[in-house]
Amino acid sequence: MDKAISKGAVYVKEKSIKRKKKYGHIFTISPVMFWMLILVAVPLIIVLIMGFLTRGSYGQIEYKFTLENYKTLVQPMYIKILLYSLWISFLTTSICLVLGYPFAYFVVSLPKKYKTIMFILIMIPFWTNSLVRTYAWIVILRTSGVINSYLTGFGIIKNPLQMLYTNGSVLLGLVYTLFPFMVLPLYTSINNIDKSYIEASSDLGAYPVQTFLRVIFPLTLPGISAGCLLVFIPALGLFFIPDLLGGSKVMLISNLIQNQFLTARNWPFGSAISIFLIGITVVFIVIYFKKGNKKLEVF
Repeated sequence: MDKAISKGAVYVKEKSIKRKKKYGHIFTISPVMFWMLILVAVPLIIVLIMGFLTRGSYGQIEYKFTLENYKTLVQPMYIKILLYSLWISFLTTSICLVLGYPFAYFVVSLPKKYKTIMFILIMIPFWTNSLVRTYAWIVILRTSGVINSYLTGFGIIKNPLQMLYTNGSVLLGLVYTLFPFMVLPLYTSINNIDKSYIEASSDLGAYPVQTFLRVIFPLTLPGISAGCLLVFIPALGLFFIPDLLGGSKVMLISNLIQNQFLTARNWPFGSAISIFLIGITVVFIVIYFKKGNKKLEVF
């Protein structure tokens, strides 16, 4: 009888502790949930509702339900802009991956004191606003900028090169801005590889190239997936880089949204494009969590 009572008392005590922990966690995260609701969920709901409203003759919003904003999206002009935006984002991600993987691998192989220096160099761009750094590229790339001044000064070229307001300048700006977002997850993934796998591969007679392709690369695929996601999605939404470095010659979906809100004053259509872009990013995030975030076995 005494044992049963003591067991019951222990059970009640454990249940009480679990209940306190549960409500304690809720109490701890409730401020974060509140701010996420106010600053993220509510604005998204407003944008979602606005996408089904009508633009008035003078740019005002008329509360008339319509699907015309989403029907306009399937016009060839906007489909072309969307496909080109996806292509630029894909190129940006590919270049960041090709440049970032060997760089991250090199940083992992450095002694600890040099790793700290390299990390500082990677993080330095984050200390300055990306808009300011984009203006710096304008000074470098324009016809009277740094590069053209040196090339004409040394007699290498006679006429200044048109490097600014081109697709290449937009791609350069995106790669420069998003490169650290590729390097950091790659570094973490490469650094977490168990060195015994590499030693076992060498002991079994594999060449360095075989070791990389069959051991190192598969084990870093989660980092590659995370880096690609962190680069691809922002590349779709960074409107100020194509706006400043591309001028009026480069139109991406991010610029289109900006123009609809600020220039054309067509907020319902801009909201519809925004919701459509959010849907695309959600698709990529779902694909990442279903496939890219899985740990792959060495084959």
